[in-house]
Amino acid sequence: MYEPIDQTFFQAPVLELSRNLIGQYIVHEQPPGSSVPYLVARIVETEAYQGPIDRAAHSFSNQPTKRTEVMFKEAGLVYTYQMHTHILMNVVSGAVGVPHGVLIRAAEPIEGFEQMQMNRGEKIQMKDWTNGPGKLTKALGITMKYYGHHWSEKPLFISEGPEVKEIETGPRVGIGNTGEAVDYPWRFFEKGSKYVSKYR
Repeated sequence: MYEPIDQTFFQAPVLELSRNLIGQYIVHEQPPGSSVPYLVARIVETEAYQGPIDRAAHSFSNQPTKRTEVMFKEAGLVYTYQMHTHILMNVVSGAVGVPHGVLIRAAEPIEGFEQMQMNRGEKIQMKDWTNGPGKLTKALGITMKYYGHHWSEKPLFISEGPEVKEIETGPRVGIGNTGEAVDYPWRFFEKGSKYVSKYR
């Protein structure tokens, strides 16, 4: 039912890619014998980060580190990193050597509800399973092992989803002390979705 999107999808400028990801499916195939074949969520919120011209980007220094080296590679790779106890996942964008990326910030659960509930905790309501970047990876069972994996390859991939009618933009979340970058309108989200993260 779900098939990986063509890798050419990722070969777009980062702001365009960030917008285009809204409405696409994240699909995480589960191991044989699992209760469900897939965990699936539809992307409703992203943030774009433009490398060396963006003080909020991990790659602002334009120098690869152990953490950011994947951002300097081909578009479409998975960039995972850990913040406190949370794993966050990104899509590498830009040409090789141009460290741009898109943070997948929130999504709407589509398939695998029971497993997502188990992953997030039995007392957590569905609207709170995936409405934040750390919550989303936990719900989908995504770990640091996917660092450097390609988003067009199984078992973790992006699949084409329905067109989204209205996409809004605004400033990104949680990037204080980054100068003028605080105000860049590089957050994209589906208008009216209850799964968009709470803006602080």
